[in-house]
Amino acid sequence: MSSLPRRLKSEAKAHASEDDELPSFLNSSSESEEEEEEWEPKSKITKRRQLPKKNEAKPKKVAASRSAVARKKKVAIKEEMDVSLPIAPAEDNRMQLLKPKEEDVGTKPKTLNQKPEVPKKMEINSFYGKNAKSLESDEKPSTSVLVVGNQVKHEKSEEDFASGEPPFKKIKSTTCPEGKPVKNLGGNKVKEEFEMNWDIVQALSEITNVEPWVCANLIRLFQEENTIPFIARYRKELINNLEADALREVQQTLEELRTVAKKTHTMIQKLKKEGKLSGCLLTALLNCRTLEELDHVSAPYKTGSKGTKAQRAKQLGLEPAALSLLQNPMELNLFSYIRPNTKGLATIQEVEAGVQHILADIFAKDKDTLDFIRKLCQQRYICIQSTLAKVSSKSGNEKDIDKFQLYHEFSCNIKNIQHHQILAINRGENLKILTVKVNIPDGVKNEFCWWCVNERWRPKQFLKPELMRILRNSVEDAYKRLIYPLLCREFRSKLTSDAEKESVMMFGRNLRQLLLTSPVRGRTLMGVDPGYKHGCKLAIISPTSQILHTDVVYLHSGQGFREAEKIKSLLLQYNCSTVVIGNGTACRETEAYFADLIMKKYFAPLDVVYCIVSEAGASIYSVSPEASKEMPDLDPNLRSAVSIARRVQDPLAELVKIEPKHIGVGMYQHDVSQTLLKATLDSVVEECVSFVGVDINICSEILLRHIAGLNANRAKNIIEWREKNGPFINREQLKEVKGLGPKSFQQCAGFIRFNQEYIKTFCSSKKTELGSQALLTKAGAQGKKKSKPTPFASRQPNPLDQTCIHPESYNIAMRFLSFIGGNANDIGKSDMQQKVNAVIQKEGLEGTAKRLNTTVHTLQLIIDGLTQPEGFDIRTDFDKPDFKRSIVCFEDLSVGAVLTGKVENATPFGVFVDIGVGKAGLIPVRNITEAKLSKVKKRRSLGLGPGERVEVKVLNVDIPRLRITLDLIRVL
Repeated sequence: MSSLPRRLKSEAKAHASEDDELPSFLNSSSESEEEEEEWEPKSKITKRRQLPKKNEAKPKKVAASRSAVARKKKVAIKEEMDVSLPIAPAEDNRMQLLKPKEEDVGTKPKTLNQKPEVPKKMEINSFYGKNAKSLESDEKPSTSVLVVGNQVKHEKSEEDFASGEPPFKKIKSTTCPEGKPVKNLGGNKVKEEFEMNWDIVQALSEITNVEPWVCANLIRLFQEENTIPFIARYRKELINNLEADALREVQQTLEELRTVAKKTHTMIQKLKKEGKLSGCLLTALLNCRTLEELDHVSAPYKTGSKGTKAQRAKQLGLEPAALSLLQNPMELNLFSYIRPNTKGLATIQEVEAGVQHILADIFAKDKDTLDFIRKLCQQRYICIQSTLAKVSSKSGNEKDIDKFQLYHEFSCNIKNIQHHQILAINRGENLKILTVKVNIPDGVKNEFCWWCVNERWRPKQFLKPELMRILRNSVEDAYKRLIYPLLCREFRSKLTSDAEKESVMMFGRNLRQLLLTSPVRGRTLMGVDPGYKHGCKLAIISPTSQILHTDVVYLHSGQGFREAEKIKSLLLQYNCSTVVIGNGTACRETEAYFADLIMKKYFAPLDVVYCIVSEAGASIYSVSPEASKEMPDLDPNLRSAVSIARRVQDPLAELVKIEPKHIGVGMYQHDVSQTLLKATLDSVVEECVSFVGVDINICSEILLRHIAGLNANRAKNIIEWREKNGPFINREQLKEVKGLGPKSFQQCAGFIRFNQEYIKTFCSSKKTELGSQALLTKAGAQGKKKSKPTPFASRQPNPLDQTCIHPESYNIAMRFLSFIGGNANDIGKSDMQQKVNAVIQKEGLEGTAKRLNTTVHTLQLIIDGLTQPEGFDIRTDFDKPDFKRSIVCFEDLSVGAVLTGKVENATPFGVFVDIGVGKAGLIPVRNITEAKLSKVKKRRSLGLGPGERVEVKVLNVDIPRLRITLDLIRVL
């Protein structure tokens, strides 16, 4: 039996994100009618509600029911001890994460000694440094860590409960595969550094539409610094089998919520220090869920603000009058507040205006009032309108104005407007070409005002007509001056945020599709970087990406026939029959040149084909430090030709060298948050490289950087270790690399591969070498103390290292092999497939998993790893480049023609397809239906993306504007 660590230590990390610039419509103030003259308050409020200091050594107050706490014996807990997320020290190689029931926080935990009749009750005395025994059994391994799905979540048995109390949630180590699947018995409560009035798990679930138990698991997994590729592949049972895109969305939303919480608490501390914090303000701040709400509540108290109208009225002493109007209007006499010599109190009209401003401020900051108006707006027709700005129509660039012709008189329901339309409107507004407004119908205002006067803010006593008039004016003033601008900012902020996220997610999907383009292996390729004046740059690379020859030819300056001889001799010399042409300047002419020679069979006996590939980012890469280090003796212009050829040979290995945003498969990428864009694209690159896997003994340092759990320093250390000690023999050797600790090893190990044939050859040669050395030194070694065995004698290759199986599951994999009567040396062979199929057909997947005491997801991953052939590459299921021998001109197109093409870019409004005429055609999104997509694409939820081959029909050809509209027939 294994045991729990002696002492559990709490860890918590604060996540902060950089502030991005807000759109122009978010920079406006809630006070639309501020007075221009400067105004100084007479006095400052000195007595304010005090907040508990963060570092005070007092017992923690927790949000538990008083009755529940009263029934328990209260024990003071030190501030530095966070009982919600105790984690074992790293030296024990096990992290036990226990989550107590909410009512039990702050009470003395019960031990097994107090519950002898329930021997399986979990012991939690390890919080206080006492020993505890784990219930985990080596005979029941699993990869479960946190909460398992809903079907397990609701299971209750006599062993799991004692006296009606659920046991504490047991979280097994992510570094150890052994332990029982953990059930969700402790609830979804997650302790955060900055507490708010809303629960972060529930808020995250509502925003992302992900089950609360999955959100709770993901929060803990991210807190443990697990990467998205690792979670998506090896923790499927904890996340309900979510895809990487969904995990990224949850992670980004979690960061946004934490940013709001952190900024809220920063504002609270600031206001407390300035003596401006009141109880009502504190509650309003802690209720904020978005940055817009926080800005609305805190704007009047920011440094440099001259104060709102309500604040000025309060400084004049009119707050009691405003509260009296709502609570006790019969005793209110506004004439008693008149001070003839005081500005703002000189007349009854000024007194009434001051009271009105205070009431309006109260209404506009009330949570129930704002919830009502928001719910009301959801039921009504709210539209966003854009018109041509008056200034731009007089003095503006005609070309820029024409770009926004669709939006000169535009109106659309905010529920139906498309993401690309929002981004286009925002860009037009930023260029001062468009004027944008949100239109809320008058019916919303009328119903809202009636509800406020007769329901929410109805006075407790009879109101005189003049006071009723003040109340109605206050409600209308609150709506017009405070609530309406807030709603407009919220609507536009939400629309912009959603549009930016969709744009970034679309960019990520396109990038993934491009990176996972199937490699063209075993071919010698000629890369061509087209050009006019400076010629076309050529580079011939071998099937192993070695540079064989580089040259420059001038095809478009009257020397085409002479240069054709040079190209033919190079193709024949290196037996190269595939030409890769970049799609930049002079691409069309270069394509026509090669197509003409191919049609004339000029390169016979070679059957030459060519393809067009995107050269986006090639020029930037050719002058980068990485390119200089990789190809130091090559001219930058020739480096781009090498990059173009390698993009076909191994797209992933080549494209990771280029910053993702320069690859050019996005939409409005310069209008979205650059921080969000970079984080998402880097995550997609990491996901693709990890899922494809890398051979640790031959991959480049640049490729290693993008493996989950690794970074530039760790990748550099791995390369240095490899150069110093020779090739890696097995995954365990990674632990010897400097800077690669248990967590990094856990994250990266499953994505690193080992070529077993190469390892066996190396080991056999090394044993021969060591054997000869032993014979030479055998005589001298007699009589001396035995030395430590050489590392090569103890290191043996592990056949499982060539699979996607994680080392934490090796024990289960070996037991599965014993169960089916297989051998680890037969991995990937047909015999292994037959044995696995026989057992699964007899026992079933769930039955086999139960027999091995593991989860179905883990077993499926083991089966995939054992049955996939050696050198398996997930990219083989994706599309290869479209090789051609002839060219089609734009003038040759006719309506109804059926063509094949390759997807160039995908956007929310349609897909651009390269059909070989020099101009991409557009398939509108309405013409892309689920029935037309292949089953493979539907299963992967990738839809249409860059690199896919499609069959299309021409619907319309607009020759003057060079526009082609297509209809999708099928995906090839």
